[in-house]
Amino acid sequence: MVKNYYRVLGVAPDATPEQIRSAYREKAKGLHPDRAGGGCEPFQAVQEAYAVLGEPSRRKAHDEQLAREVRSPQA
Repeated sequence: MVKNYYRVLGVAPDATPEQIRSAYREKAKGLHPDRAGGGCEPFQAVQEAYAVLGEPSRRKAHDEQLAREVRSPQA
């Protein structure tokens, strides 16, 4: 199952780069281990999502993976 980075950041698949950047900043501020006082896994997930969705070629590949998964769901 492919991670849905749009869900991680809380944005729609048609979000603009500015919306993605803004969502990343908000999530990163709230989840940063120094501020949130918890584990670093949620923060790392947000960083990973932004690394993919913030780069046009990686975002395109992610979108293609999601589309393939929708066409042929795993049982």
